[in-house]
Amino acid sequence: MFLSESQAAFRTLRKAVPRVRLYFINKNAYSTQVEYKPIRSVLVANRGEIAIRVFRACTELGIKSVAVYSEQDKMHMHRQKADESYMVGKGLAPVEAYLNIPEIIRVCKENDIDAVHPGYGFLSERSDFAQAVIDAGLRFIGPSPKVVQNMGDKVAARIAAIEAGVPIVPGTDGPITSKEEALAFCQKHGLPVIFKAAYGGGGRGMRVVRKMEEVEENFERASSEAKAAFGNGAMFIEKFIERPRHIEVQLLGDKAGNVVHLYERDCSVQRRHQKVVEIAPAPRLPAETRDKMTEAAVRLAKHVGYENAGTVEFLCDESGNFYFIEVNARLQVEHTVTEEITGIDLVQSQIRIAEGMTLKELGLTQENVVPRGFAIQCRVTTEDPANDFQPNTGRLEVFRSGEGMGIRLDSASTYAGAIISPYYDSLLVKVISHASDLQSSASKMNRALREFRIRGVKTNIPFLLNVLENQKFLHGVLDTYFIDEHPQLFKFSTTQNRAQKLLNYLGEVLVNGPQTPLATTLKPSEVNPHVPQVPLDLSPEALEREKSGGAKVTEPPQGLRDIIVREGPQAFAKEVRSRKNLLLMDTTFRDAHQSLMATRVRTHDLLKISPYVAHKFNNLYSLENWGGATFDVALRFLHECPWERLEEMRKRIPNIPFQMLLRGANAVGYTSYPDNVVYKFCELAVQTGMDIFRVFDSLNYLPNLILGMEAAGKAGGVVEAAISYTGDVSDPKRTKYDLKYYTNLADELVKAGTHVLCIKDMAGLLKPESARLLITAIRDKHPDVPIHVHTHDTSGAGVASMLSCAQAGADVVDVAVDSMSGMTSQPSMGAVVASLQGTPLDTQLDLGDVSEYSAYWEQTRTLYGPFECTTTMRSGNADVYLNEIPGGQYTNLQFQAFSLGLGDMFEDVKKAYREANFVLGDIIKVTPSSKVVGDLAQFMVQNNLNGAQVVEKAEELSFPKSVIEYLQGYIGIPYGGFPEPFRTRVLKDMPRIEGRPGAEMAPLDFDKLKSELSESHVNVTDRDVVSAALYPQVTNEFLHYREQYGPVDKLDTRIFLSGPKVGEEFEVTLERGKTLSMKALAMAADLKPNGKREVFFELNGQLRSVHIPDKEAMKEIRIHPKADKTVKGEVGAPMPGDVIDVRVTIGDKVEKGQPLVVLSAMKMEMVVQAPQSGVVKKVEVKKGMKLDGDDLILIIE
Repeated sequence: MFLSESQAAFRTLRKAVPRVRLYFINKNAYSTQVEYKPIRSVLVANRGEIAIRVFRACTELGIKSVAVYSEQDKMHMHRQKADESYMVGKGLAPVEAYLNIPEIIRVCKENDIDAVHPGYGFLSERSDFAQAVIDAGLRFIGPSPKVVQNMGDKVAARIAAIEAGVPIVPGTDGPITSKEEALAFCQKHGLPVIFKAAYGGGGRGMRVVRKMEEVEENFERASSEAKAAFGNGAMFIEKFIERPRHIEVQLLGDKAGNVVHLYERDCSVQRRHQKVVEIAPAPRLPAETRDKMTEAAVRLAKHVGYENAGTVEFLCDESGNFYFIEVNARLQVEHTVTEEITGIDLVQSQIRIAEGMTLKELGLTQENVVPRGFAIQCRVTTEDPANDFQPNTGRLEVFRSGEGMGIRLDSASTYAGAIISPYYDSLLVKVISHASDLQSSASKMNRALREFRIRGVKTNIPFLLNVLENQKFLHGVLDTYFIDEHPQLFKFSTTQNRAQKLLNYLGEVLVNGPQTPLATTLKPSEVNPHVPQVPLDLSPEALEREKSGGAKVTEPPQGLRDIIVREGPQAFAKEVRSRKNLLLMDTTFRDAHQSLMATRVRTHDLLKISPYVAHKFNNLYSLENWGGATFDVALRFLHECPWERLEEMRKRIPNIPFQMLLRGANAVGYTSYPDNVVYKFCELAVQTGMDIFRVFDSLNYLPNLILGMEAAGKAGGVVEAAISYTGDVSDPKRTKYDLKYYTNLADELVKAGTHVLCIKDMAGLLKPESARLLITAIRDKHPDVPIHVHTHDTSGAGVASMLSCAQAGADVVDVAVDSMSGMTSQPSMGAVVASLQGTPLDTQLDLGDVSEYSAYWEQTRTLYGPFECTTTMRSGNADVYLNEIPGGQYTNLQFQAFSLGLGDMFEDVKKAYREANFVLGDIIKVTPSSKVVGDLAQFMVQNNLNGAQVVEKAEELSFPKSVIEYLQGYIGIPYGGFPEPFRTRVLKDMPRIEGRPGAEMAPLDFDKLKSELSESHVNVTDRDVVSAALYPQVTNEFLHYREQYGPVDKLDTRIFLSGPKVGEEFEVTLERGKTLSMKALAMAADLKPNGKREVFFELNGQLRSVHIPDKEAMKEIRIHPKADKTVKGEVGAPMPGDVIDVRVTIGDKVEKGQPLVVLSAMKMEMVVQAPQSGVVKKVEVKKGMKLDGDDLILIIE
């Protein structure tokens, strides 16, 4: 530390000041001779913020400051803040180092130290330390050893209080050391009682006991904590006063026997007997009580011969009676609030008094001590209030403090990169506010705490903010039950911490590679797709309309959705049927990219083009953008919420109806669910922005279809019942699915109340002639029902087929924008638009707009190179008429074949698909039935089997799970029944389902599911619950991922998939008006001992770094396993610390809540309890081990 010239001069002057002797006669324990002797150097026998607080006072007085530090603290800030620093306790435990009296004295003598300041905690209340300092010819900045001993001895302090006429609470006559003595006292005097450490304070070793059966366990834990903190586990017991206020009086005494009080502090806001928030002066304390209390404190101090700074603590009941608790013969953590209201520097006063100056010489007569305003101190600790205030350790990745007028900060390790150790107290920074009244002071504190940004460790700031906003607190209505009686203090808004989470994600990608599986070796392009400009109508008429409360100039023109919103589904259907031109549904937002790019297109890219679509394509029938495979792929691979996708698209496209794919009774899953799950899903979908439900069943199984229709209709959606098409109605040899089959099914669906009838040609099998025959037959039977045709262009005949449908009477056909059309996707939008221009069926879309729209997707598509179907499929292929593979499945099947090592045999897979279809009974093929056929086909190729062999060897083969469940009836009953004898041979005696699978399923308890999710996740929404009802494991993993890595959906696609390049600058817009500027700087070449690699970034111009486990490198390093949070039976360490007791062994039966292991960290002990009942399968820890947070302790089955 460097001194200014004036400070250096003052130091020189101090050396030259002669010693002055002052003589006083005093009948108490004070010296009759007071010698003034300047102090030139002070060693602080402490660490952290209190050490720095004393150093600062020394510097202001021109005194050299000296620090001591443990091995573990060699990088700690207090060492750097001192003029000199010396290590003590090498080889000792972290706390033991600061308790090593001989070594501290040695440092003092070897380095010409004049005085020692003990700070608080550690040796500050050890009389043997004070005596050792004096015996070494040094000055102890504090009370005399005798006073420290007497006031540290709870019994002696009580006796002194009685002698001084100060009220006391009944308690033991002396310290006790055994649980038997504790039990005897409690049996004699009754409960409740409080255990307190006999040789230390600060809440360590303190326990309140209200049940006799808890006495022995609590005594052992309290005594163990006291011994760890103070070196002595002796306890003091006294009766516990209900509903007290905890008020303490600050004193200063000099060597001449003068004592003044600096008024009182209210420390009632405390938890586990540790102070959390302190206020000076105590609000709402009657003046009469204040005067009596301060007078009693001064009287006691004079009686015992107290000198220097100290505190007398009282309990004050509701009637104004107060009782002596103890004397803290040292500086208190909360001395700061007294300094703020009195303007008196207590630490400087301590030093001056130790030099021999009197209070009068310091100007500290009682009449001169005048309190002004109110001060509040909040102790910001690295504890997690949402997890029972468990200590949290680690690296401060980000630290930004709150400052400004009326705010003071006392801290030590508060900078980015600092390591929060598990070895010491969890205090991070003391924040002190000062204002004219309590409410103003609380407001300043509130504002300052909200300015803090602390990342890397959890803090109690959310809890402190709740305290500061509590009305009782703001009005000073406080007692020690304040926290216990206000459970709302523990309801927190989760800190988003989005920027740091994103850095962790990017670091993960850079160190360990892509976080979503990439299907090919192609890389995402570096293009930044051009987004066409959205037109604004700035005409005088439009501006006037906006001014008068009409549509804003930024709003898109009205579309068909306005009819749904205003008049409902039936009016919408009527309007569609009345249109003479052909309407189009655009599948670009869903089925097109499902078919071409394995459903991997992200919300980020969909939202960019959404405003343009809303303005230019307002006359679309609908935009297909949700449901089907997009739901689970979003959760599973893209790590984004499908509900948020729907919601955000609706904000940008308010005018075009949205259409989704609903798999009947399977909702958007691959199996059957309880009926109420399907109903709840549809209800929530409509609330989030869905309009049209294209309801289908993978087997055209009518009961499943009708269940989906009823659920969509009840939710208020447009019901578009779909007939899944297969076969060929123009081929007289294909008799199973003939024209009559389809018209009969159409009759049933119309009868069931569908608003729109859909032909779902999922494989693109509908040839132009078949289309004419089918649509004509249905139109003739149902002239008033709108007909919508969906197809795929796998064969290349899609445009011709859709034009044939339109000419035969279809109202709507599906297309995809040109650059996203063709092959397994839908027919080209531009081709259909151009083909019908100038005809009665003209789509009324502008070909130029289609071209701009297509240009965006042509560029965007290159970002998804790793999933590009053209890697393996160069063009359409008419062999689809043979294998009948659905377009949405084709590319997925191809990628699966590659992953199974069958990439070179895909032609065989396609042929096997056709055979598998007939083995299964020539079924309708669409998810999930198409998956059954695909799984069987790949099984056949892998095992070199043909269809006949599969049927022949069915009894001895191990079939894919999907095949077995299909044959059991889990997805419904196929038209014509199950294939025999194949079914019987496969199933043998396995159970079979008759009828609709979901009909017999019990309703799902959504409240119970939400409760279960909330045990593992924060802020669980109804959307999360419905997602979990459909995809339990996938949703659970997604929620964990989002909590760990944040809104990864906001990253640009290339950055998301493969990470940024070193040196690359990029932006991430989190929400409107909030954009992060990021830059990837470097990745460390060397590996940390724990297997982590440091990755450096620049965030908004500031250096940030994250530590990422290198998964490949860690295979060669022995690292303690982490508990998997998704597995309930894996018990992880709730906090870093030492294992001090293991109470179970492998094979033990345990009950939920049973103690398993005892951990110790930050001088606090914690019992880890069983999260569930079961048997201990594995124990990963033993006594004496050091654990990090989330380290695996044991596994319960």
